[in-house]
Amino acid sequence: MSDTQQAPLIRVEGLCKRFGEGEAAIDVLNGVDLVLEPGDRVAVVGQSGVGKSTLLHILGTLEQPTSGSLAFEGEDVFGRSSGELARLRNRFLGFVFQFHHLLPEFSAIENVMMPGLLQERSRGEMYERAGEILREVGLSHRLDHPVGKLSGGERQRVAVARALVLEPPLVLADEPTGNLDPATGADVAGLLLEMNRTRGTTLVVVTHSARMAEELGRTLVLVEGRLQEGVEVGEALA
Repeated sequence: MSDTQQAPLIRVEGLCKRFGEGEAAIDVLNGVDLVLEPGDRVAVVGQSGVGKSTLLHILGTLEQPTSGSLAFEGEDVFGRSSGELARLRNRFLGFVFQFHHLLPEFSAIENVMMPGLLQERSRGEMYERAGEILREVGLSHRLDHPVGKLSGGERQRVAVARALVLEPPLVLADEPTGNLDPATGADVAGLLLEMNRTRGTTLVVVTHSARMAEELGRTLVLVEGRLQEGVEVGEALA
């Protein structure tokens, strides 16, 4: 590759994932190809059970594919050790799940500080970063509240802040509005889109929300283990 030709942020080629063996084997992903550039925002949609979350987990290196390749900025990901993958996730990836996976005994700001503390950054630096981003997501009045006492929408805002506190190049969100009422879900979706615009973070969202898919702009439909583009959102979610 020439010096003037920069590798994409993410390149996926021939990605396959099989569960089980023999006659009981199920091919969930069957040759997925995908290229993501910095600042892209993509909705992944499809019927329940087709493998959308599996794809997201592989993109986030939480699962290994059966075959195929995943390159991050031109470098193969799954050739790395488990320790190297953990460091990659901590430095370059942010995750937002349907179930926020926060630590209920800790405050909002302590939860958001965690990714930086795992990098052994100073508590002072992370307290300042976490407080700033929590204020951006509208939680300046909840910094020291235990997350177990926050509403569902507030918890998801904390989860978004945690995912973005280190300004990772890639954020992966799995049904981030699935457990929220429509109004709160729209707020969280708007927050993710605003962070994409202001920080240039690449955003990949698995969603059943037609509104969110349309706002993201690029929709990929997972059908029979492969991604299809150019399908109308309403048709894909029917």
